[in-house]
Amino acid sequence: MTKIKHISYFIANSEAELFGLMPDGEEVSIYQLINKNGMEIKVTNYGATVTSLKTPLKNGELVDVVLGFDTLDAYLQSFNLKSAPYFGATVGRFAGRINNGEFKLNEETFHLYQNNNNHSLHGGNLGFSQKNWKVKNLDNGRNPSITLYYVSDAQEENYPGELTVELTYTLSEENELIIEYKANTTEDTIVNLTHHSYFNLDGHQYTVSEQKLIVNSEKTVETTDENIPTGRFLNVAGSSLDFKQPKKCPSIIDTTFVLEKENEFSASLFSKKNNLKMTVYTNQPGVHIYVGGDCFNTVKGKENVDYHPLSGICFETQNFPDAPNHKHFPSSVLKKEETYHHKTIYKFQSF
Repeated sequence: MTKIKHISYFIANSEAELFGLMPDGEEVSIYQLINKNGMEIKVTNYGATVTSLKTPLKNGELVDVVLGFDTLDAYLQSFNLKSAPYFGATVGRFAGRINNGEFKLNEETFHLYQNNNNHSLHGGNLGFSQKNWKVKNLDNGRNPSITLYYVSDAQEENYPGELTVELTYTLSEENELIIEYKANTTEDTIVNLTHHSYFNLDGHQYTVSEQKLIVNSEKTVETTDENIPTGRFLNVAGSSLDFKQPKKCPSIIDTTFVLEKENEFSASLFSKKNNLKMTVYTNQPGVHIYVGGDCFNTVKGKENVDYHPLSGICFETQNFPDAPNHKHFPSSVLKKEETYHHKTIYKFQSF
């Protein structure tokens, strides 16, 4: 079947719908994928954002396990909150913070926009989370998928090189959400992409505080009071950040865990209420874990829910924050002859 038929099949089945209009009148769409088990994802091309992820329970019910909004306007408004939540968004060019918005590459210093105190956060003023991506392919086969792409102009947010990013969301037959990124650049640059869903296995309207967290990590990245890495690593053994054995989700966490065990899971979350487990796998060197979701009673979440500081937990698989400024961190440099490749899997199991 040709790509055109795939697209027309989606539209004929009302799986691609108008989601809203940007302030300049540009249309934004929302797309739906459903696998053979009834697992369902909705993705909008605004920010290549996951708005809904419904996974089946053993009793046949579906539970929406990510935070989000019902309208494009709400997503737009959320970036005006005093702490933008980035619900379900694709974050880039560089996820996390870059100290003082500066980095050096090939003996040249680049000055990024400082949108978080004096630092650059999640790509700057208008990162990939606030861009309209284009849909390259829709596949409604056995493992349904959607591929989106975005071309970031050279000097966008003052980053060097024109960066072309392709992102594919796939729902597997094993109830996995597979996220795969590829990127190429016209000149040497830095890149660090991540997915920013807030998960809640009890359902998006509840709190994560009773869910059990495991992080398969021995170390964290030490940071200053402004969440800038010092360059040191801290052993988690015996500390409050030791999640090698299951513990309740902490009420406050904003920490990068170092992933050193190849071919093993990175983290997991378990809901006793729904007997639902999510396991995270990635090829990235770190996972940044953050509990939050507060919309400050300003913007309503899906189904008119008021999200609060314990509404969800993020598993941001990525390189370390501020990696360009620490030579002993994994390199975030993408050379013009190379391809960036990042793969993360969120696997759901109902018991």
